[in-house]
Amino acid sequence: MPDRLLRTLRTTAVASASAVVSATALAAGPAAAVPDGPAEPRTVRELLPMLRELYRQAEEAGEAYNATAERLKVQRAETRQLHAALRQARAALDQSRDEAGRLARRQYQGASELSGYLRLLLARSPQEALDEGHLMERANSGNAAAIARLENSELRADNLAARSRKALAVQRSLADRQRRQRDTVQARLETAQALLARLSAEERTQLERLERTGMDQAQRALLASGVLGAGARLPSRQGGAAVGYAIRQIGKPYVWGATGPLAFDCSGLTSQAWAAAGHPIPRTSQEQWARLERIPLHSLRPGDLVIYFPRATHVAIYLGSGLVIQAPRPGTRVKVSPLASNPVLGAVRPDPASAPLLSYTPPMLPKHAAAGSDTGYASATAP
Repeated sequence: MPDRLLRTLRTTAVASASAVVSATALAAGPAAAVPDGPAEPRTVRELLPMLRELYRQAEEAGEAYNATAERLKVQRAETRQLHAALRQARAALDQSRDEAGRLARRQYQGASELSGYLRLLLARSPQEALDEGHLMERANSGNAAAIARLENSELRADNLAARSRKALAVQRSLADRQRRQRDTVQARLETAQALLARLSAEERTQLERLERTGMDQAQRALLASGVLGAGARLPSRQGGAAVGYAIRQIGKPYVWGATGPLAFDCSGLTSQAWAAAGHPIPRTSQEQWARLERIPLHSLRPGDLVIYFPRATHVAIYLGSGLVIQAPRPGTRVKVSPLASNPVLGAVRPDPASAPLLSYTPPMLPKHAAAGSDTGYASATAP
């Protein structure tokens, strides 16, 4: 390995370790936990796993960011609803207070219960007395109702004010968490970029060759194992539509947090593909893994989702024949990749109750649909 690269990697690795550890302290939740900073790389072979880990951590923090963004969206809607309800409650309270004020003024001006009794005693006939008594009863009932409305309005306004304050506090907490997760992603990507930017063209080629060799070996082992089963399986109607949508996005760039139409991250692509097929699914790869029905790999049919890494931090759409469509990593574009391009965790089916089509012709793939890096670790434009 050239001395220049060795010195560069040592210097960058020390700075990278500090950046990664500092960013880790900002991340929220167990999904953001990372080991100590990367060890000092001595060869391109040692650099590859370091880059893989940095990108994995970036995507993990990115999926946490996406999950927080979804929660923040719901929380903001709840906060808006509570604020609107509070405005209405305060308007009703003002009205009740005005009504109570008018009642107090009437009492002060002599329209009191005592004056009503006096009128009753001074009535000139039994019928007039009955009429006075009926009117007094109605007045007392109205006064009691006005007081009850005031009390209820005060209680409702106080309750909504407390709920509104709590909702706003939760919203601010989520927004702060989202900022920390964004900073974590950016720190990981900047560290990877610093390592890649100093490589020569020859060193990049060596890194990409190592990456491709490892992935090809993993794909051959997967296919030889028979884990995918025998024969082609047909998609459901919605699964076929999701595949068609994903194919139309081939060539668009990976941007973390993006859900289209101009760019996607991994789960942005899968969630939008199924939404376009008329079957919305959770936004993040971790929620897709947790909430969708899990299936064995030998049952995979086009449109199913393949989940990667132990913490379900990456996802792709199964195309068939051992291939997936994915938004691989920063610095890459949506493309067709081998199913084993990343460590497989398992697979899920968004529409398990849907029957497969009786016939299916896969959409034509655009030219160069499989061109480019499948992981983005050695791309000249990464990250």
